[in-house]
Amino acid sequence: MQPIIIVLIILVVLVFIALIKTIQVIPQASAAIVERFGRYTRTLNAGLNIVVPFIDSIRNRIDLREQVVPFPPQPVITQDNLVVNIDTVIYYQVTDARAATYEVASYIQAIEQLTVTTLRNIIGGMDLERTLTSREEINAALRGVLDEATGKWGIRVNRVELKAIEPPTSIQDSMEKQMRADRDKRAAILQAEGTRQSAILTAEGEKQSAILRAEGESKAAALRAEGEAQAIRTVFESIHAGDPDQKLLSYQYLQMLPKIAEGDANKLWIVPSEIGDALKGLSGAFGNLGTGMPGFDTGNKERREDPPID
Repeated sequence: MQPIIIVLIILVVLVFIALIKTIQVIPQASAAIVERFGRYTRTLNAGLNIVVPFIDSIRNRIDLREQVVPFPPQPVITQDNLVVNIDTVIYYQVTDARAATYEVASYIQAIEQLTVTTLRNIIGGMDLERTLTSREEINAALRGVLDEATGKWGIRVNRVELKAIEPPTSIQDSMEKQMRADRDKRAAILQAEGTRQSAILTAEGEKQSAILRAEGESKAAALRAEGEAQAIRTVFESIHAGDPDQKLLSYQYLQMLPKIAEGDANKLWIVPSEIGDALKGLSGAFGNLGTGMPGFDTGNKERREDPPID
């Protein structure tokens, strides 16, 4: 009985192993290469798959999702004989699991070496300044070459990115000094422009202020002159309306003499020649006034003397 039990146990184990090898579950976005006696048979897609145990074998399981592979810095010589280190990142996706398995031994290593050689060809035709400012151009050229070369491997290169472009230390120092000098130059130019603009605006402000002040003074003088002319015109019209005679004018002339003599500085003042005519007119006026008063003779206009009183 013992040998029979052992045989049964062995058969059960073999059946269990056969079932395990027969049923293959492939995850989503994955594929498996099946070989029969070392020859490619088919590709298993995602889901439950049945294979012949002990005859069919799984050669390779491939992830069909997009992959990201960073490559270490690679020294590249530019057109002006400067060595720069460039880091690259490749975004690729396996589109044909069979080709990726049988057309190339290691597609990751093949992509890396192809990236390095293509990058050296592209950078070799550019100088340092163009290399630093042409990332998009380099990415597009590199992606085109890689996508064309990796198509037969069942690989699609979606994107190629340059992570860093590092020139030599001495070149970096020179570039920093040049950039600092350019910034200082631009700052000096902006400061000079600001000072110039400020001076122009100040001059314009002073000019406008002087123009407005002159216009104000001109208008004020015109208004004062107009007021004085109006006052003179009013006085002149009033005088003509009142029809004054020479006697009144002489009297007004004498009234202005004290105002002429006012002030401590007026030590000497000149009597105008018209004062005599004014006095004559005024004396005549008083003479005519005195004819109607006692003590004056109306016949010969001489003053009558009273008899002396003892």
